[in-house]
Amino acid sequence: MTDELPRADNDSPWKEILEAYFPQAMQLFFPQTAALIDWQRPHEFLNKEFQQIDRDAEQGRRYADKLVRVWQLNGEEIWLLIHVEIQAESEEEFEERMFLYNLRIFDKFAKPAISVAILCDSSTDWRPHQYSYDYPDTRLNFEFGTVKLIDYKNRWAELEASDNPFATVIMAHLKTQETRKKLGERKTWKFSLIRRLYEQGWQERDIRNLYRFIDWVMILPRTLEADFWQEFKQYEQERRMSYITTGERIGYERGQQEQAQNLVLRLLQKRFGELPQSVREQVQSLSTNQLETLGEALLDFTGLDDLVAWLATNPANSN
Repeated sequence: MTDELPRADNDSPWKEILEAYFPQAMQLFFPQTAALIDWQRPHEFLNKEFQQIDRDAEQGRRYADKLVRVWQLNGEEIWLLIHVEIQAESEEEFEERMFLYNLRIFDKFAKPAISVAILCDSSTDWRPHQYSYDYPDTRLNFEFGTVKLIDYKNRWAELEASDNPFATVIMAHLKTQETRKKLGERKTWKFSLIRRLYEQGWQERDIRNLYRFIDWVMILPRTLEADFWQEFKQYEQERRMSYITTGERIGYERGQQEQAQNLVLRLLQKRFGELPQSVREQVQSLSTNQLETLGEALLDFTGLDDLVAWLATNPANSN
């Protein structure tokens, strides 16, 4: 096995954690903007409004966005566009995309928006922050706020001492990056980060929220995942508390398998077009391990015949 099977719905854990801890995210990442906001008044996620400006939305994309209505301390309404670039490489269109979203918000809703980006990539050099052009009679300079999670590598002690839930999010992300080729180490860190939630005295709801994020991003092969789960159950029993139940875990694993199925099916359809129903059913009957293997093998397929041959030699439940 290589690194790990990517999640089918890559932006989902980030969207969930942003909704659960939006004020804390802003206070940690963008404190100057957070200081303008009256956090005593409820904020509102404008999902329908964002869909109207997100003309290039795609399933399985590697970024997450939230458009949020908040109230300033001076009583005025303002909108925030929060962009999370999950596994970006340097891309020329990024600054332009940030500008276009901001422009579309103003054009469609007549609302100025504060635009900020959380960059999760591993490059220390890629630091987009503005979109501009300059001609003799027309010039534009659009700047937006950014935070690079990789910069927190040198602030680990600060993260460990923090009671902000997004400190845990950053730690999980960084250790996932660092252990791409060291999955045994990843299991150790995954257990350590989840144990830290209990030791810090988080409420059950917070433990569940942060557990879901850690468990989603720190993907492990099936055997290591089984070992981790046994160790984790023993830890909870020793503490005489059980926030993550066996039933919840089984349901989550079923969800993982469905997501793997959806991802592989999308990749196959993109490669070969609409699949015959019989082939779809065969793919849907594969185990998570088999789906993982197929996800790697399909990179070498040249036609549908290769897929049919692979399925014939790897029948469901053969492992």
